[in-house]
Amino acid sequence: MHFMISVIDDTSGSASADETEAIDAFNDELKADGHWVVAGGISSPEDAVVVDARGEEPIVRPGPLHDTEDYVAGFWLIEASDRETALELATRGSRACNRRVELRPLLGLAR
Repeated sequence: MHFMISVIDDTSGSASADETEAIDAFNDELKADGHWVVAGGISSPEDAVVVDARGEEPIVRPGPLHDTEDYVAGFWLIEASDRETALELATRGSRACNRRVELRPLLGLAR
C-alpha cells in the first residue's frame, strides 16, 4: 500500500539545520527499510497559482487555494504493508521534521 505523509507548516519559515539533518536521517531510514517512494519540499503559498480549466476559458488566479496560516510544506510518498506501519512512519516523520503531519492512503499510484 502507498501512503502520503503531508508536512503541515505555518508561515514561520524553513526547517532549521538540526531539523534538516533529522529529515535526511529519516529519509535514509525509509530507503534502507524499503518504504521510500519519493519525497520533497514545497514552496510557500505565496508562490502558488490556482488554475481552473473546467470551463471554456481557463481561470488563473495567483495565490493559494485557501488563505490560511497552515499549509502543506512537503511530503513523503511511502510504501507500507498496512496502516499501522504507515502511522508509525508518519510519527517518526513528524518527529524528524518537528512539524505536524497528515497521513492519507493513496487510491492508486501510476508509474
